[in-house]
Amino acid sequence: MSISVVIADDQAMVRAGFRSLLKEEPDLDVVGEAADGEQAVAAVRRFCPDVALMDIRMPNVDGLEATRQIVRTGSATRILILTTFDLDEYVYEGLRAGASGFLLKDASPEQLIAAIHLIAEGEAVLAPSVTRRVVETFARLPARQNDLQTALDTLTARERGVLELLARGRSNSEIAESLVVSQATAKTHVRNVLAKLDLRDRVHAVVFAYESGLVQPDTS
Repeated sequence: MSISVVIADDQAMVRAGFRSLLKEEPDLDVVGEAADGEQAVAAVRRFCPDVALMDIRMPNVDGLEATRQIVRTGSATRILILTTFDLDEYVYEGLRAGASGFLLKDASPEQLIAAIHLIAEGEAVLAPSVTRRVVETFARLPARQNDLQTALDTLTARERGVLELLARGRSNSEIAESLVVSQATAKTHVRNVLAKLDLRDRVHAVVFAYESGLVQPDTS
């Protein structure tokens, strides 16, 4: 089963490069392209791709606003932001907008292909340098405990523990090992946490955990 992809970037040569790269993969199918955020929203609406590769700095409507609009419609399309900029505000706002991954454009072709597959499977992707910047950003922001406490209170003690482990970047197998349960049980706990908090994926569980004050950044 192929993974359908829309490429959104204001540079035609960049789009052509991505298209050429993805065409080499038998299970990836580029179904549409966009030169700005407005076109990206329209392309996602028209083609309903599994994954959208989204540039941030685009004319008319930028990639962050396009991501917000796509997520707001309830679209099942998952968004992987690709940019030459790894500035804090782009990373943080991109994740809050609803993106499921964030890679720099200097990532290797293998990293990009792997990221698309992970995003399509419901996982989330953050480049290592991006992860560091996200944690640094959380360290500077006041926790939104009052806003999020009600949602946090819906979790059981075990689910809160799972959320803490997610925020520390633990995989399902590592969560299972920590809780001394099977991987299937750990996966069920993760799924329940995402459902109760109405979160799209693990990345947004991390955002929630820090914003709610459940987890404090370790900046030592």
